[in-house]
Amino acid sequence: MSVIADCVWVRAPICDGLRPEATGSDPELPGSRRHSAIATRHKEKTMPVITVQQGPRSVELKRELVRKLTDAMVEAYQIPAEAVQVWINETPTDSWGQAGTLTADK
Repeated sequence: MSVIADCVWVRAPICDGLRPEATGSDPELPGSRRHSAIATRHKEKTMPVITVQQGPRSVELKRELVRKLTDAMVEAYQIPAEAVQVWINETPTDSWGQAGTLTADK
């Protein structure tokens, strides 16, 4: 069984990818010295948050989606599953449209 979401956003801890020797002109940009120092101080407090925007799905499909997304983040970032959050925002078919047509009317 495959799980399909309409749209997925991932906000992950950028501090894991920063290098201490990185330099940059904008202190707020990832890779700059100031940002590296801030990110390093907060490394233990950050966690990836995955937001899924989709139409209604069954609880079984949402469970599978949450499990697979969590497993992917654990593997990619080498973090504990407890650090991963998955937020699912479901929009009823009468509350969104595509190509000029309300989804409920399709």
